[in-house]
Amino acid sequence: MLKTLTVWNFALLEQVEIEFDAGLNILTGETGAGKSILIDALGAVLGHRLSGDVIRTGCEWSRVEAIFDIAGEEKLHAFLREQAIADEDDALIVTRQLTVKGKNVILVNGCHVTLAVLRKIGEYLADIHGQNENLALLKAENQFHLLDGSRPESTRLAAAYGAAFTAWQEAAAALSAKEEQARDIADRLDMLRWQVQEIESAQLTEKEDEGLEAEIKRLSNAERITESIEEARVLLDGDDNQDGVLGALARVRAALETVARYDDDASSSLPMLEDAVCQLQEVAHTVRGYRDGLEFDPARLDALQSRLDTIDKLCRKYGGSLTAVMAHQEKITAELADMENYDSDIALLRTAEAEAQRRAKAAAAALSQSRQEAAAELSARISERLASLGMPDARLTLKVSPAEMTVRGADALDILFLANVGEEEKPLAKIASGGELSRIALAIKSVAAAGDSSVGSMVFDEIDTGIGGKTAQMVAECIAAVASRKQVLCITHLPQIACMADGHFYLSKASEKGKTTTNVRRLTATEQVKEIARMASGMDVSAASLDNAREMIRFAAAKKKELRSGKKRL
Repeated sequence: MLKTLTVWNFALLEQVEIEFDAGLNILTGETGAGKSILIDALGAVLGHRLSGDVIRTGCEWSRVEAIFDIAGEEKLHAFLREQAIADEDDALIVTRQLTVKGKNVILVNGCHVTLAVLRKIGEYLADIHGQNENLALLKAENQFHLLDGSRPESTRLAAAYGAAFTAWQEAAAALSAKEEQARDIADRLDMLRWQVQEIESAQLTEKEDEGLEAEIKRLSNAERITESIEEARVLLDGDDNQDGVLGALARVRAALETVARYDDDASSSLPMLEDAVCQLQEVAHTVRGYRDGLEFDPARLDALQSRLDTIDKLCRKYGGSLTAVMAHQEKITAELADMENYDSDIALLRTAEAEAQRRAKAAAAALSQSRQEAAAELSARISERLASLGMPDARLTLKVSPAEMTVRGADALDILFLANVGEEEKPLAKIASGGELSRIALAIKSVAAAGDSSVGSMVFDEIDTGIGGKTAQMVAECIAAVASRKQVLCITHLPQIACMADGHFYLSKASEKGKTTTNVRRLTATEQVKEIARMASGMDVSAASLDNAREMIRFAAAKKKELRSGKKRL
């Protein structure tokens, strides 16, 4: 239920705060006073699209905030938890702000949400019905929603069918994709087998290319390595023509030992010299071993270069690196195994698709049976309600007939309408007038309001257009009946409806300093009498018209009491 609506800088609404009642909230005022603007502001917090035009002239932003009481709305509570939106009590605060720069900020209980999430939340909160929504009755998706929502069993079966249909479509898509793949499988198999054979024949190992490059580098510089290592050996060991470093150090050691025999201070250098000699002898040993182990085979170099060329070729074809080539090998090997088993895979997919289709057909059959029963019940209830709205001979029939399975089921749904005795039932879209559509829509809404599954608040935006007299009184009683079960916000120009109000709000325009502003105020009992008199007789309110207004309000109070006590049913 909507408790409070606060609006800032929204078209003609500069700053307005309204506290609504639980029953019937009536909004009246002269044409152009801004009544529909207020409903548009409510639509903003329910997820309706907005344009920058709603921002009041001269302002940088527009904001709407609504507080709802969501006690008992278990589905909404579950959805809030699913979206990680704060849900600590039964109050829901929705704020939406739009700036002239196009920034759209939406907060639900202080949490930022997207417009899509807000629109989903709005579906749980209120149903806005205006003149344009009458045409929505003619859309197939709305007709199925009406039918399936009319009884819990149909709602459950529709959800079960939806899941079964989706599973069938997914199974069929998987089978189709596999069969499409199978049509090109021969060429693909040949290519994959050739690639696997080419890579496997190379017998690659991890980082093999790095080892090859290092060995090729060594073999390619064999002559320079040989010359340099021999030069190092000669410098260390010496040869026939010269002493090496080790020989020279031996003479240095002998000289120092001679000096040490006569001077102890000279002996301090001998340990360091011994260390240097030992290290250089180790270096000489290593150099001699490296030289003796040198083996340069031109044939080996050719073989290594050929091997590296093979690896480079594979890298260019399959990924740019040895790691990528080996990953590609693993991938296509798995794909090849999968494709070579495609016959058995397709057989399994066909079995799964057939089973999913069988389940979808069974779910569709159960849903169709429930829809047939629901259509008969709903048709009778709506036709009964039409009679109470001044259409005693009208009959509305929801006709369910077999059809191909779609996302909505295996049914076609037509709404047939007969306005007068002796006429033939015809599709609603072809014969219903605008006024008739308004009453049909009201009849449907009032029937829906009797069910617990309908939203807590309903908004009627001038649904009474084109009616008057006795019919207006019937429409008023019907709206009052809806308000006995649900919160209703209703814009009306009919005094018969306005006098049913539990809370009556009057909208008026005022101009000051070149700006026009819409004001909203709750009418007192005395002010309501005057407003009813104005609506009934025009601007010239007389004592007689005031007496008539009081009588209408007393009569309306008695009717509401009957409706709420259950003594009177519509």
